[in-house]
Amino acid sequence: MRLGERIAYHLVLALLSLVILFFLILAIFILWKNKKSKRSNENMVYDQKSDQESPSVKLYGSPYSLVDIDVATDGFNERRIIGRGRLGTVYAAVLAGGELVAVKRIHSRFVLRNAGSGLGFNPILKWLSLANHPNVLPILGFSQGPGERIVVMEFMGMMSLDFYLHQNPDGAALLDWGRRLRVATGVARGLEYLHEAVAPPIIHGGVKPSNVLIDVKFSAKICDYGLSFLAPHEKEGLVGYVDEEYWFEPKGGSKESDVYGLGVVLLELLSGRRSDGGLIVKWGLPLIKEMKIGEVLDPRLVVPNDIKPLVRLAKVASACVGNSRKNRPSIGQVVTILNNLQDEVMLWSNGSF
Repeated sequence: MRLGERIAYHLVLALLSLVILFFLILAIFILWKNKKSKRSNENMVYDQKSDQESPSVKLYGSPYSLVDIDVATDGFNERRIIGRGRLGTVYAAVLAGGELVAVKRIHSRFVLRNAGSGLGFNPILKWLSLANHPNVLPILGFSQGPGERIVVMEFMGMMSLDFYLHQNPDGAALLDWGRRLRVATGVARGLEYLHEAVAPPIIHGGVKPSNVLIDVKFSAKICDYGLSFLAPHEKEGLVGYVDEEYWFEPKGGSKESDVYGLGVVLLELLSGRRSDGGLIVKWGLPLIKEMKIGEVLDPRLVVPNDIKPLVRLAKVASACVGNSRKNRPSIGQVVTILNNLQDEVMLWSNGSF
């Protein structure tokens, strides 16, 4: 091979190598961009660590006519009843478009009490319907008429925490310690959203196990939030879940009383006991302060090998119910502790918890 041909040959090889290197770098760059974009999208849609989906923009709930509601519930047929609560009766309903929903019919005595109060039911429900969080049950619509107040909610086919803890004989076993911590964290996150992310803040007014729904993944969803204006001082079903100051306030509920209710829920999760009108606080607080945590824990479950997470959970419950409003932790502080606690359990748990 002559000198000129040898030079040309090496030039072609060099150019070919440069072209291959260029396309290789380009391919690596494209793969990196796609991976980064995919990770970003996944973080926007679902954060597995925090168990929270990024909320999409939610529109106002829809106003429905009483005729629509009557048809959807088959004339409020008793066979459609799926729940009875402090504020009303819940029916399984099918809207005109075929959508399955839950319809809460507010008790007539509360409707009559608020008839001349000047509080607009539809405007308040329209505001509440904007709540959009994975741990909050969506309000889809509302309706009102003479003697009637209706709340239309998403139908999840879920049972309440009260059912799992206190009604179903097998429910306690289904709620192992890990799931109970998950439920506790979910309730706290939902309350934090209502208190801190919504303007003006939404006060729940009745944080208790019957107002916490559990889905198939044992994630918690808060329901009946913001409806305490219908019966602010109705004691039935509420005694033991609010602090003493609640009964002396014109509007009843406050952020602090919601945190108190969360503390009672935590005590029920730990012990498996009912609130019994507040007796659970009088029973549980001294045991927690004396660090007799083993006597607090639900006897239907095996005590885990490492009890430290439950000790910390008990201390959070104690801080929520054992302090005055001034010294009570904010919901944000509670969420921070429970998030960290859940993260630690997920990191080092090897089946012992």
